[in-house]
Amino acid sequence: MYTTVNEEGILNNYAPETQVYCAEYPAVWEQQRYAAQGAVATLFVGVLIVISFAASAVG
Repeated sequence: MYTTVNEEGILNNYAPETQVYCAEYPAVWEQQRYAAQGAVATLFVGVLIVISFAASAVG
């Protein structure tokens, strides 16, 4: 851990810096998986909205 002391004698601790790297563009199979996950999430949210409207109409 990197520690410095300022003019007033106060310690200042710095967290260690991680290595920076560039992200790689996702492969075709990863893109397809992301699209499938998005479709499932959209369907799930849609079902929740329909259920909430149905429950509010009953009461």
